[in-house]
Amino acid sequence: MEILSCRINHMQQPLGFAMEHVTASWIADSDISKHQEAARIKVALDRQMSCIIYDSGKKRELESTGVELPLKLEPRRRYYWNVQVWGDAGDEAVSDVNWFETGKRKEAWQGEWITTPWEDKGQHPCFRKVFQVPKDFGEKIEREDAFGARLYVAGAGLFHLEINGRKVGEEYLSPGCNALDGWVQIYTYDIGNYLRPGKNVIGVMLGNGWTKGRFGTFREINRPYVPEFLLRAELRFEVRDGNETVIATGADWKCVPSPVLEDGIYDGEVYDAGREISGWSLPEIDDSDWEIAVTAIPDNLGPLEDRLSLPVVIKEKRNPVQVIHTPAGEQVLDMGQNMTGWIRFQVQEPKGARIRLSYGEVLQDGNFYNGNLRSAKAEYMYISDGKKRVAEPHFTFYGFRYVRVEGLSHPVNLDDYVGCVVYSDMEETGTVVTTDSRLNRLYENAKWSQKGNFLDVPTDCPQRDERMGWSGDAQVFCKTASYNMETYAFYKKYLHDLWKEQKMCGGMVGNVIPSFLPGKSEIPSPVQGGSAAWGDAAVIIPWTLYRHYGDKEILKCQYPSMKAWVDWVKEQDEADGGKRLWSTGFQFGDWLALDGPAKGGTQGGTDTVLIASAYYKYSAELLGKSAEILGYKTDAEYYSLLSKEVREAIQDEFYTKNGRSAVPTQTAHVLALAFDLVSDSVKAKTAEGLMSLLKETRMHLKTGFVGTPLLCKVLSENGYSEAAYQLLFQEDYPGWLYEVKMGATTIWERWNSVMPDGTISGTGMNSLNHYAYGSVIQWMYENMCGIELLEPGYKRFQIAPETYGKLSGVKARYRSPKGWIEIEWKVEGNREMKVRVRVPFDTVAIVKLPLSEEEKELSAGEYEFAYQLENDYYIGYSFADILEELLRNPETEKIVRPLAMLLQKIPADMAPPSGLSIQETLESLSPTVKKMLCAQIDTVEMERKLKAVRMEHS
Repeated sequence: MEILSCRINHMQQPLGFAMEHVTASWIADSDISKHQEAARIKVALDRQMSCIIYDSGKKRELESTGVELPLKLEPRRRYYWNVQVWGDAGDEAVSDVNWFETGKRKEAWQGEWITTPWEDKGQHPCFRKVFQVPKDFGEKIEREDAFGARLYVAGAGLFHLEINGRKVGEEYLSPGCNALDGWVQIYTYDIGNYLRPGKNVIGVMLGNGWTKGRFGTFREINRPYVPEFLLRAELRFEVRDGNETVIATGADWKCVPSPVLEDGIYDGEVYDAGREISGWSLPEIDDSDWEIAVTAIPDNLGPLEDRLSLPVVIKEKRNPVQVIHTPAGEQVLDMGQNMTGWIRFQVQEPKGARIRLSYGEVLQDGNFYNGNLRSAKAEYMYISDGKKRVAEPHFTFYGFRYVRVEGLSHPVNLDDYVGCVVYSDMEETGTVVTTDSRLNRLYENAKWSQKGNFLDVPTDCPQRDERMGWSGDAQVFCKTASYNMETYAFYKKYLHDLWKEQKMCGGMVGNVIPSFLPGKSEIPSPVQGGSAAWGDAAVIIPWTLYRHYGDKEILKCQYPSMKAWVDWVKEQDEADGGKRLWSTGFQFGDWLALDGPAKGGTQGGTDTVLIASAYYKYSAELLGKSAEILGYKTDAEYYSLLSKEVREAIQDEFYTKNGRSAVPTQTAHVLALAFDLVSDSVKAKTAEGLMSLLKETRMHLKTGFVGTPLLCKVLSENGYSEAAYQLLFQEDYPGWLYEVKMGATTIWERWNSVMPDGTISGTGMNSLNHYAYGSVIQWMYENMCGIELLEPGYKRFQIAPETYGKLSGVKARYRSPKGWIEIEWKVEGNREMKVRVRVPFDTVAIVKLPLSEEEKELSAGEYEFAYQLENDYYIGYSFADILEELLRNPETEKIVRPLAMLLQKIPADMAPPSGLSIQETLESLSPTVKKMLCAQIDTVEMERKLKAVRMEHS
């Protein structure tokens, strides 16, 4: 037996994180046992585990997905722990000793807020403090259990830390993006290895970032949290006698203007290397001419609290794939991938030379372009000091594939540039690989959009003048995100911000979290929040995390927020007469759906009252279930009844007794099935209605942000898996593979963000890195691959892959909270199906073999199955396929080329539109033309030949 992935609050060895509750989890694996028989958790004050402060004892009920530890924690203390597990076959194992360390908690600060004495509060500062470290310090930190040295720091503005000339840690863009009027994060750093006996220096450079720069979606009412740069810090280390030395911010710190002349999340950074003070954070320099910092008492900042933000780090590095010399005479780096982060580059130019890097997502007419970034300049300006240097920004990031380089005295050398891919430090937990390269690219596009937008908050986009945590996007993508990466801690921080701001607004949830609207309680709700599907993130995200990770702590922590949201919606209902429909206030509706009354409009054609009421019903239902799990029986009954009342009101208003929808849109039908809005007796008819609507559009979706994430799932759940696959395989607009065909490397905001001729469809709201529509990846995990939980935390789950005759195989690997789940299915020849399954320790899998009636209940282990199919697997081509697709395939092109050549001879006013199947093309022709064509071509023989060519994508 082996014990892996031991975590506290779903993080490995967390240092200085908020610890309101302490939850231990782990993953065990065994070659002998199938299930955990018992477990035991110990917590100690020393690494040798001799000073035990908690011992659970050997217990059966300790569940590996989350055990709350009843600890009374002290501030700034390291705790050690391990877990012992017994298997049902008699084997056992003890984990390595792990640790977690508290931050300052509610301990009083010795450090004060400091700022600069300058009249110009926009001038960027460097702060510095010289201090002494005793000679015996190095000996002390080498001892195994020594506390060593810690730095606790908070900033209003982002901070870049150095000690003795070295950058502290591997984090960037600290202290993250959060609602500063609700709380200010304290970051903790282990700096023992940065100090040395004798004179030492701590240096801190501050930038605007999210705190005081230009930022926010609502422009004229967004304003900075503070008008000045602020820093608060404590550096603590112990000496031999056990006493502690504290170096705290105060009026004995010094400051000097920084080389950063300008910075902003949207516009970028201007850095003048000529203004650097060489060795500014080294003890050797003379700082006698530096000015004295002054203390400050900020007006608009919330209380200091230990951090929840995961570290933002450089997760990957990418080399540019080529230099493009554009028709406009530009030198443009092509990174080969739309990404988030920045370029790190080597430069040596004459003093005063200005090297400008401009970032964009797409080329236009072969030239650099970033018009879709709206007002965001997205630049990095480096002013040379004449020396050979490595340059990169400190306080900003960019969303880009292409980088225009200007100001060099020589041609661009690719070896001088590297792309730094930056996002929150989350482990990847899932992969899906199919035998179709287009689907693989789609999967990678969704994962890259997650990487690009999971930068401390789940943003909508990383490139234009927005980059905000829209709650609707976060909600619809949460399940997909949690398959791809370990997201529990990431979302917990987001939900913490959500609740902080929600309390300021009487229970209403913001459309964006954080809102960057200080004084938000006075701002009208259409701007601030209160919209269905967006505000429902307060309920749906905690519920999704509970189900996915099996730790009910997230429900306990967020329950007040969940309840406050549903109560706020109910207040809107009551103020409107208590009809149990949500019919007031601003609603986004089915955002960016294609069935709206206005061409190119943002709101779809589905009644917003239906959408809002559907989410009202769904959130009340989930809140009732959460209350039941937490033991709040009165609330469970109350919100369960409320959900039923809303459901009845929806049925009375929007559906006939026979199940016919009064709202004839795809999304209305999807919501009816996904949220259980109609009775069981008419669900089949509702699903048929959805299929009829899809057939009217030749199997093209018309759904937006509300309907799209649920569409394929609803089809599969109601017996139309093939239709879900047909939607997935659509290569023309609107469809997922249209983007792939157009060369996308991330998910687009709009189905037609780029037109077939390569031109961008608009600049008002057009991101090429927007993950919401990538939520189809959830369907790929759960239906194409067949992995779907039956009990929280995958204690019990199902593997039931859905196959399709255009796809010959799929392989998926997902590290669940219980361990690795693996599924591979493939078709060999035309009749042999092979399936391989891995079931992790302490779980049960219900395996339904594809294209078979056989169902098996399997415990931990690896299994292989091979069996013969009764019918041929692969789908043959036919007249039902689109002519353009048939012409792209060499095997079918030679069959239909004669027909295509004849169609080209038809006069323009009689020619059929493109994008039709052969059958539809023939039906659209006049009888005379159709007769003429059939006289020249044997369509029966053509159809026979087409069916003989099978649709296998491998």
